[in-house]
Amino acid sequence: MASMSDKELNTYDGIVAVGGDGFFNEILNGILLSRHKAPYPPSPPDDESESDVLPHDPTATITEPSVSREDESPLLSSSPLGGSQPVKSINEDSEMSFPNERFRFGLIPSGSTDAIVICTTGVRDPMTSALQIILGKRLCLDIAQVVRWEKSQSGKDPRVRYAASFAGYGFYGDVITESEKYRWMGPKRYDYAGTKVFLRHRSYEAKVAYMKVEAEKTNAGANARRVKAFWGLSKESERVPCRAKCDICNTPVTPQMETRDPQKESNWVRVKGRFLSIGAAVISCRNEKAPDGLVADAHLADGFLHLILIKDCPRAFYLWHLTQLARKGGTPLNFDFVEHHKTTTFTFTSSGEESVWNVDGEILHAQKLSAQVFRGLISLFASGPET
Repeated sequence: MASMSDKELNTYDGIVAVGGDGFFNEILNGILLSRHKAPYPPSPPDDESESDVLPHDPTATITEPSVSREDESPLLSSSPLGGSQPVKSINEDSEMSFPNERFRFGLIPSGSTDAIVICTTGVRDPMTSALQIILGKRLCLDIAQVVRWEKSQSGKDPRVRYAASFAGYGFYGDVITESEKYRWMGPKRYDYAGTKVFLRHRSYEAKVAYMKVEAEKTNAGANARRVKAFWGLSKESERVPCRAKCDICNTPVTPQMETRDPQKESNWVRVKGRFLSIGAAVISCRNEKAPDGLVADAHLADGFLHLILIKDCPRAFYLWHLTQLARKGGTPLNFDFVEHHKTTTFTFTSSGEESVWNVDGEILHAQKLSAQVFRGLISLFASGPET
């Protein structure tokens, strides 16, 4: 994908892959790494004396997509079905950039979890995915830009990856690392590796800073008033899951969203401690082992990351959290040792013994990392989940 010229890409309506989330991640990065133009997220400070998160290229602008409803998006111009006009005429010599309303990604599931397909079509069914590709369905999807910061002679040298579903550190990073030793086991390697990592019960020292958005401020009082039950479990909060023709995902960008300033100190919240896992979910990440996903009310194109911090806790408590993930209607985030924050940007710095980051199933080593989300950066051949 990276070697294809923009002229060649502009002759296609999209790219269709048969595979899992990891394979889709490779295609996504092959397309976006050289074509998505945007400033990097702020980098973590170098030491404790630096109170500010460091901005990068603050004068650059990021183009937001015009979010359109799937039922207003016509069939592909190349489709023999109907006589609809194409979404937009494209000069084959023009530069390929994102967001791009015409170019779409298609994914037919054949992986271990297929979370992206389940979240965007509602089912893990190759036939359904193929039909939605044939019919030219269109759905916008948020994408996270994950930046690893390395020191070099010229200063901080960033390494960029893009994620469509999830980036996780600690437990999730250890599981993906351990599972690589047992690829011969197939998908069952994740169960085996997960059990081994759970029994080790390792926690990691880290500093996390995230931008506090208005939705967080509004919900702060409600979260503080949650009634706690025994063992730190809280009552389930109201959840609004993402569905086809979702009103939240189709809400236009507001002036408040456009004027978010990552340089404002008052917008940043800093957390330091030992964590069993740190995760950033772009979508709900529904799969067969977690029917509601990691975050049941995460949306496909609302412009938010869901930052999940699992603080060090007894093994029995963490097991309870994991069993809640595996239950339909479970409440995995409503524990005292779990922090859940909606944000647009966060930074991460590890200290002492380190784990690795699991970015859509791919391993990323990073002692310093930052991430930001781009609303509706890509379009998929999908119509959204009905249930």
